[in-house]
Amino acid sequence: MRFYTTLTFILMSLVVIAQPCSSGMAGNYPCDGYDLLSHIPLSTFGAGSANDSWGWTDPQTGKEYSLVGLNNGTAFVDTSDPVNPVYLGKLPTHTQSSTWRDIKVYNNHAFVVSEANGHGMQVFDLTRLRSVSNPPQTFTEDAHFANFGSAHNIVINEATGYAYAVGANTYSGGAHFINIQDPLNPVDEGGYSGSGYTHDAQVVIYNGPDSDYQGQELYFGNNEDRAVIVNVTDKANPQLIADFNYSNVNYTHQGWLTEDQRYFIIGDELDESSFGFNTRSIIADYSDLDNPVFHDEYFGTTAAIDHNGYVRGNKYYLSSYTAGMRVIDISGIATPGSLYESGYFDSFPSNNNTSFSGVWNVYPFFGSGNININDIDNGFFMVRASVSGTDTTPPIAVCAPYTAVLDTAGNVTITGSNVDGGSSDNSGFYSTTVSPNIFSCADVGAPITVTLTVSDVAGNTATCTTEVTVVDNTMPSIQCPGDMTGNPEPGTVFFTIPNYLAMGVTAADNCDVVSLTQSPPAGSQVTFGTYNMVFVATDPSGNTNSCSFTLTVEELGLNDYFAQGLSMSPNPARDLVHLNSSNGTIDQIQLYSISGKQIDLGFSITEEGANFDVSGLPTGIYFVTINEIASKKLIVR
Repeated sequence: MRFYTTLTFILMSLVVIAQPCSSGMAGNYPCDGYDLLSHIPLSTFGAGSANDSWGWTDPQTGKEYSLVGLNNGTAFVDTSDPVNPVYLGKLPTHTQSSTWRDIKVYNNHAFVVSEANGHGMQVFDLTRLRSVSNPPQTFTEDAHFANFGSAHNIVINEATGYAYAVGANTYSGGAHFINIQDPLNPVDEGGYSGSGYTHDAQVVIYNGPDSDYQGQELYFGNNEDRAVIVNVTDKANPQLIADFNYSNVNYTHQGWLTEDQRYFIIGDELDESSFGFNTRSIIADYSDLDNPVFHDEYFGTTAAIDHNGYVRGNKYYLSSYTAGMRVIDISGIATPGSLYESGYFDSFPSNNNTSFSGVWNVYPFFGSGNININDIDNGFFMVRASVSGTDTTPPIAVCAPYTAVLDTAGNVTITGSNVDGGSSDNSGFYSTTVSPNIFSCADVGAPITVTLTVSDVAGNTATCTTEVTVVDNTMPSIQCPGDMTGNPEPGTVFFTIPNYLAMGVTAADNCDVVSLTQSPPAGSQVTFGTYNMVFVATDPSGNTNSCSFTLTVEELGLNDYFAQGLSMSPNPARDLVHLNSSNGTIDQIQLYSISGKQIDLGFSITEEGANFDVSGLPTGIYFVTINEIASKKLIVR
C-alpha cells in the first residue's frame, strides 16, 4: 500500500513520500529489506549536487537531525519524524561552491570542510536548531578555523575532542591536528605528513586485540595506494606503526574498523573501473597492528563503484554510487568467504554502471535505526529496515494539546507532530496528519478541537482528538511623526494639545484591529516647556507597542520682530516692573498666573513702554502677554 503526506513550507512545497519495500520496489526505487521513509530533492535545498552527510542527536530532546552536504553549503534537516522531515535551513559555503564537502560532529557542534579554495573549517552550534521558528533559514557560522584552506575531509575522535583535517593544503595532505575541546575556539596542534596524502581516516582510542596499543589514540588512514596506522597520542610526535598493502590497488579511498577493532574494511574507489570486477571491499586483519595482513575480500552483486562505508554492529553500510546503499552482513567476517549482501536501497534507479553518480554517503548511526542517504544527483533520503511479515497492527495514537502562535501575517499552519503526544507503531516509524491544521486571527480565543491521524507504511491508521489554542503574540506596529513645536493661543499662556492620532500617528497589526491612545490626551492645556507625547497601540489580544515624540511649547512670537525688541526688567522682581519695546508700541498687556488665571493689575502705558507694580502679588511664576502676540515669563519674589 502506498502512503502520501504533504508538508508545506513558506515559499516552497516539499513532498515527503513513505513507501514500504514490496516486491523489490519502494515506489520508484529498487530495494531489498529497506523501506523509504522520505525524500527531499536537491531543488528544495537550492543546490546542484549533494555529497557527504552526518547526523546529530540532541542530548536534551532526543531529536535526530541530519546534516546534509551540498555543493553550495550544509543543510540541516529535522528527521526526528523521518516520514515528515523539516528542512530547517542552510549554512552557506565559506567561500565558493565545490563538489566536495565533509561534515562531522563533536559536543553539539558541526565541523565542516570543503575543497573550495580558502574554505577552512566552519563551526556551527547545532543547539541553534532547537529554536528555528520560520524554516528554512540561512545560517551563519559560529566560528571559523583558517589555518588551512581547502581540505578533502575531516575526521573527529569524539573521545578526545580532536579533529583531523585530511587532504588539506597543509602537512602534504596528511593529518592536520586541531584541538576542538572548546568548539568555538579551535586550537592548532600541528600535524603529520610522514605518510603523505590522506583521503579519509578513522581515529579511535584503541581497545582492540593488540595489547601493545591499548588506550592509545590511533589514526587509521587511507592514503591513495595503501592504508596506514599512526599513533597520534602525542600530537607533537606522531609515530607510524605500519602500512598495509593489498593486490590490485588503484585508489585506497576509505575504510572502517569492525566494532571489535580487529578488522579494517577498505574501499578502493578505482579498482572496479581499472580491473573490471564487481564492487570490491578489502578486509585487513589488524590483530597485530605492527603487522597487518590481508584477510579476505568481498565482491558485491553489481559493477558499481564503492565509496564511503561504515560498520554498525554486524552490518557494513556501504554507499555504492549507482547501486545505492548496500548492506553487507559481516557477522561471519572471521571466516573468509562468509560475507553476503543482506539488503539494499537504490536511490539511483536508472542503472548500476561503473560511474560517479548516485550515493555519496550513508549515515547508519542514529539510535532510532533510521538511516540517511545522500545521493549526488537525487538528493536526500531517509530509509529504515523493513518490518518483517504482514503488518496488520494499527499504530497507537496519543494526542497532546498545543498552543499555535500566529505569524506576522496573522496565520499559522500546524503539523501532526505538533499535537503528537507520544504515538507509536510496531514498525518503529509512522506519519501523522492533523485536521484542521490552518488557523487565522478569527480562531484566537476558545480552544479548537482537532483530529490527529497516525498512519504506518502498511496503511494502518489510528486517531485521537485534542485541543489547539490559537494565540497572537505579535505586537502591533506604530509610527510617530517627528518632534513638534506649539505656541499658546493668542492672548493666553496656554497651548491646547491637538489630536495627533489624526495627524500622522499610524498603527497596524497582523490581526488588523488596533486601538490607539495618546498621552497627554487631546484637549489638555499646557504652558511653556517640553512634553513627551506617548502613543500606545493595543491589538485585540492585548499586545502593545508604543512610540513618542517631543512637543516643545514656546513663548508666543518668541522669534518674531516685535518680540525681539521687548525687554522686561527687573526679572525676577519684587515691586515695580518696566516693559520696553524698541520694535513697536505697547498697546495691550495681560498678566496670568501659572494656573492660567488672569490677574487684574494696573498698567501704566506710555510711548516709552509700560510700568506695573507686582509688590502685592504672591511669590511665584507669572506670564505677561503683550499685544496678544508676544509673551514673557515673570518671576515674582
